[in-house]
Amino acid sequence: MSLYLHDIPLPQAQERLQTALRDADLWRTLGAEEIPLDENALGRITAEPVWAIKSSPHYHASAMDGFAVRAEATAGALPSAPRTLVVEAEAKYLDTGDPLPAWANAVIPIENVESLAENGQIAADVRHPASIRTRASIVPWSHVRPIGEDIVATQLVLPAGHPLGPYDLGAIAAAGHVTVRVARRPRVAILPTGTELVPIGAELRSGDILEYNSLVMAAQVRAMGAEPLRFPITIDDFDQICARVAEAARTCDLILLNAGSSAGAEDFSSRVVEKLGQLLVHGVAVRPGHPVILGMINRPDGALPIVGVPGYPVSAALTVDIFVEPLIARWLGRRPAELPLAQAVFTRKTASPAGDDDFVRVVAGRVGEKLLAAPLSRGAGVITSLVRADGLVVIPSGAQGVEAGETVQVRLMRPASDLERTIFCIGSHDVILDLLAQFLSERGRRLVSANVGSQGGLVALKRGEAHLAGSHLLDPATGEYNLAAIRRYLPGVPVQVMALVRREQGLMVQPGNPKAIASLQDLLRPDVTFINRQRGAGTRVLLDYQLEKLGIAAEAVRGYADEEYTHLGVAAAVAGARADCGMGIPAAAQALGLDFVPLYHERYDLVIPKIHAASDLLAPLFDLLKLQSFQNAVAALPGYDIGVMGTLIAEIN
Repeated sequence: MSLYLHDIPLPQAQERLQTALRDADLWRTLGAEEIPLDENALGRITAEPVWAIKSSPHYHASAMDGFAVRAEATAGALPSAPRTLVVEAEAKYLDTGDPLPAWANAVIPIENVESLAENGQIAADVRHPASIRTRASIVPWSHVRPIGEDIVATQLVLPAGHPLGPYDLGAIAAAGHVTVRVARRPRVAILPTGTELVPIGAELRSGDILEYNSLVMAAQVRAMGAEPLRFPITIDDFDQICARVAEAARTCDLILLNAGSSAGAEDFSSRVVEKLGQLLVHGVAVRPGHPVILGMINRPDGALPIVGVPGYPVSAALTVDIFVEPLIARWLGRRPAELPLAQAVFTRKTASPAGDDDFVRVVAGRVGEKLLAAPLSRGAGVITSLVRADGLVVIPSGAQGVEAGETVQVRLMRPASDLERTIFCIGSHDVILDLLAQFLSERGRRLVSANVGSQGGLVALKRGEAHLAGSHLLDPATGEYNLAAIRRYLPGVPVQVMALVRREQGLMVQPGNPKAIASLQDLLRPDVTFINRQRGAGTRVLLDYQLEKLGIAAEAVRGYADEEYTHLGVAAAVAGARADCGMGIPAAAQALGLDFVPLYHERYDLVIPKIHAASDLLAPLFDLLKLQSFQNAVAALPGYDIGVMGTLIAEIN
């Protein structure tokens, strides 16, 4: 019995699964079916070549409204020496698409002839004249669609393994078919397990986890061309899980058993596979997703594969991409999906487990001549990191990580054209940036923000790694915001400093403020735990400045060394009782149902290198700062003063 994970390299895990599938005669297309040629065939994969049984067109057809003629009869025609042709004997009127008479080999467009009546005058009915006059000769087969111009009977229209698009359906129909043979869609059972799981829409209690992995995996499987079957949640009971797997095995081609794949006491997946078939792999050296299980389940007519999918959402989604997509591609007879690749500069040093292939989610954008890739949250449970991700950077096994400024290869999950309209914002976090992103998306721009603190944003601008940075760095010597820090961190970089808002800063506390926290002096109390922002954040600078004014030593604050990277991260820590309070803004407190103790006011600016401020890319952003509807949306949030919005604070050369 396999009680422990035994991570093996990804290629070795894939090879074990493929070998087992070959042994079971399953490393092939699963079968074919004939379906009507209609819009429901869209996206299906051809199971065999499509050969034309008719030519298109199947007769010589006029390509224009005009007169069918023998081209030779127009020889020598000139503007000064026109040729006259008798209708019916030497010319015949045709509409576009009409068959060409057997004696004709060309068509003169109606606008290129003079229609004549019997008396030689211009005819009233230009389509039924007695004769026509042409002042230019034409070559044979002019304005004619000859037999087989598009398709010739017996020619190959589409190969096997081709995904059917809208134009393909038309070509198949033009070739004389009314049906098409396509690969049978594999049936994929998705079995969520876990006593803690509750269905979408359920009233959540402490300890409940919404079960949405099966929704995501089913959508992935359907997009890959297979037919997903979502089973109900099965509680953590070995016999019940075995029964559910056996039930799925009777009708499906593949089973995805979600959760229960690690080594805990209630992780049954490996035991289920061993009881019902053969365990091939328990643990793959990939991050996220290492507790993957691969196996085969026995049934009377042979065997079928099963994948034990980790429970964390990102691990689950990437496991399906890595292991299931190539298998479904093989079963459908198509090529495995391949994400387009691009070279990018990594913006932040990132460590990686040396023994694993590490799949790092990144946002990407072009700043100047460089395509940049900024890593997103690494957590395996952070499903929004896949929503925000523009691509994946795979740090291979054996590497220790990626250095800032290193060139990496990005597997793009978004069209390259989206990256060209992306505004890259790195710096201090504020919930207004999300609002700004929404308004910009309606104006053809993407705002991608990475929260590294005000100081980190200025450093990113110096490196040419962002179009702008949000900053609220207080200069203790002058009480001014940002200008001293800009001169320090951006020497020689001409910038504009534009005010976005004035905002409140204070302490976010639990609902009802049960510990009656009223000021920074309360951080000295032994019963109060604080959650801090990271070093270099403007909020951290403000806190340190105020603590120094009060004579409070940082080490006297319980929790001072515990850090979060955003206001919402601090709010979540307080809401989750990791801390009693933390510095932040009212909008973040409101978002998570916290109370707020106002303490200070500060200015939050946008720092923009002049080279970008003058670009078309940022023009919609400047327009938004003057837009009443955007200002109203910001003013509706607590703790903001929009009176300074769009004010040019300084130009620094």
